[in-house]
Amino acid sequence: MTQSVPVRAMMENRPRPRFSSLIGRRTAHLAIDLQVGFLERGAPFEVAAARAIVPAVNRVSAALRAAGGLNIFLRYTIDPDEPQRWTSYQELMPAAQRALSAEAFRRGAPTHALWPELDVGAGDLVMDKTRLSAFIPGTCDAQAVLAARGIDTLIISGCLTDGCCESTARDAAQMSYRVFFPEDGNASWSEEGHQATLRTMSRMAFADVSPVDEMLALMAGTRDGA
Repeated sequence: MTQSVPVRAMMENRPRPRFSSLIGRRTAHLAIDLQVGFLERGAPFEVAAARAIVPAVNRVSAALRAAGGLNIFLRYTIDPDEPQRWTSYQELMPAAQRALSAEAFRRGAPTHALWPELDVGAGDLVMDKTRLSAFIPGTCDAQAVLAARGIDTLIISGCLTDGCCESTARDAAQMSYRVFFPEDGNASWSEEGHQATLRTMSRMAFADVSPVDEMLALMAGTRDGA
């Protein structure tokens, strides 16, 4: 206990963790779960704040596309035929919520589709994932694609800040990706949950937590060969 106070003070008072460069051609933007089932007014799992981040997400997508990077739009998916079933999560979820989620996020459901106001270009990728994180083996193809393209840096946006976005960022950081987590490019059901995750991402050095404008300025100011 005697060591906890100075260690805590050191972590709380240290400068915000920042990366010194952002090289577009080595970066992928993971836009997470920006689907009709989360963004549409009155949708079963509506995240009202997520509609407001779409312009910022689109700016990231456009800038990275122009810089030679990669945009991947991920969709939360419930697959009843998945061989690798997530039984523990389903066991903890109330039956009514399980049924609602299974219907809303099954492939082919209108609510499973990406939000129509997203800027999805011809060269961008759309992938399904059946876990909160995009990096659980056997549940999403993102890691294989990133490895094949030599990607070492990620910008993670979407919803929920404290759900799929945080889960993906934590896993990515521990896999040695350089993670940028735009504070105005993520959204959750509550501001409290959103802010708590931003603090955790920064304090524990999982990610560089900054506004989208700062990230894009860093990318514009980084020499491509750096």
